[in-house]
Amino acid sequence: MSPVAERKFWGWGREGEGVSESEVHQLGDSLHDRLGFSDLRLVDPPRLSDIRLREPRVQPPALLVHRCAADTRSRAEHTLGKSLRDYVRGLRAQYDHPPDFVAYPADEADLVAIVDWAATERVAVVPYGGGSSVADGIEPRVGDSYRGAVSVDLRHLDRVLEVDVESRSALIEAGTLGPQLEDRLRPYGLSLRFFPQSFEFSSLGGWIATRAGGHYATMFTQADDFVQALRVITPQGLVQTRRLPSDGAGVSADRMFIGSEGSLGLITQAWMRLQDRPTHRAGASVHFDGFEQAWRGVQAISQSGLWPSNCRLLDHNEALHSGAGDGTTAILVLGFESADHPVAPSMDRALQIAREFGGSLPPEEPDEDEARRWRRFFLRGPYLKEGYTRLGVIRETFETACTWDRFPEFHAEVMDAARKAVADECGAGIVACRFTHVYPDGPAPYYTVIAPARENAELDQWAAIKQSASDAVLRNGGTITHHHAVGRYHRPWYDQQRPDLFAAALRSVKSTLDPAGVMNPGVLVDPV
Repeated sequence: MSPVAERKFWGWGREGEGVSESEVHQLGDSLHDRLGFSDLRLVDPPRLSDIRLREPRVQPPALLVHRCAADTRSRAEHTLGKSLRDYVRGLRAQYDHPPDFVAYPADEADLVAIVDWAATERVAVVPYGGGSSVADGIEPRVGDSYRGAVSVDLRHLDRVLEVDVESRSALIEAGTLGPQLEDRLRPYGLSLRFFPQSFEFSSLGGWIATRAGGHYATMFTQADDFVQALRVITPQGLVQTRRLPSDGAGVSADRMFIGSEGSLGLITQAWMRLQDRPTHRAGASVHFDGFEQAWRGVQAISQSGLWPSNCRLLDHNEALHSGAGDGTTAILVLGFESADHPVAPSMDRALQIAREFGGSLPPEEPDEDEARRWRRFFLRGPYLKEGYTRLGVIRETFETACTWDRFPEFHAEVMDAARKAVADECGAGIVACRFTHVYPDGPAPYYTVIAPARENAELDQWAAIKQSASDAVLRNGGTITHHHAVGRYHRPWYDQQRPDLFAAALRSVKSTLDPAGVMNPGVLVDPV
């Protein structure tokens, strides 16, 4: 059978959409003008006819063959994620670990049949929502101890099953993508109000399974905050948690599956907490001469109890590269919204705090302000990644979180490690920083590396930069990921970060729920 919507097998979005050739050329001009990159080479995107996949090692079970596909497009689409490593390998037509087939279950009964068959046949099960993983969470790179691997695409489990307006919550199937979800809640005047950068092509189940972070900067930031109850299919049976506003009854069953990344089971439904759609909004951009002034102002705002919807701090390099500024100042993109009351007083107080730390409002511009330019760049980011890769430019990120008391030394050490690695590996380039989220006890810094790559050396160059930066993050008390998940990509550092006794307990949980070890092997823990 054919997938419902033809998504790209390489790149972001759907076939025929995304970055145009003229936009890629404009990106190259921008890299030359803003960062001084020269001699950029433009490589054509891969064609499906260029891809040679290994022959399937296993065939779908007879009862489910009508729900499965093993054509080249389906298998290629479900092989790679959306990281630099994925884009470079895709550009080279290196699809070395494809699923043997893709299953498109129509309901939970299909899912149970797939999981039962896989456990019996020793076939790895890799869940797939929207394919937006940047942590190597969807590639069926499972080793040789499995007879094969099946990618389980949940796109047909895409309904909003029930809306409880009185309690402001909804029962939603896990395969529902962001736009579908919001469209179906809009008639009720409600919103999940969860907008990750991957919103268009990521699913509710993926958000929960990876503990994703939304766009909003304070208060309700991660998927954890919205989950009211879960329904999960494991190889040992169904787990259904109780729907409650809060629960103090022991260790939370929900939280055992939130962030489990498909290693314990497949999330099929979730009751999610909703909010009224905002009607009051205010936004502003604040300039700071120095980055320390800026982040200390953000710290004060985060501890004020104002809870801005946007509190995104761009350092000088981030402001320059995104086109939000000219690189002479750090910029704080500040926003408030509410469905209940005017937000002007909150904005006024936040701006007053910012001014106390040296912040200033720029003169109004006739066309658009920095916040709008930043937002446009942010939304185009996943699409532009194709262009960077085709131009032979390393453009990749790493994100983390730490406490405010650690941040000055943390930031200095991480920036120094990343800059040194960029200089050693690429000779030139920049490291930029922005805050994606801020909490009363600390920020979530998000670092961007942009550097020219040597032809056919991109993966080695980035691996060295990533190693140096990640080691510095852990060495200075940060987390290896704030919202991008662990996957297989971050496992080496996740294994260092988590307590050993907890790791042993997690392995025990996996062996109880997944005794055959078939659920997304290699993420979080290795099968026993």
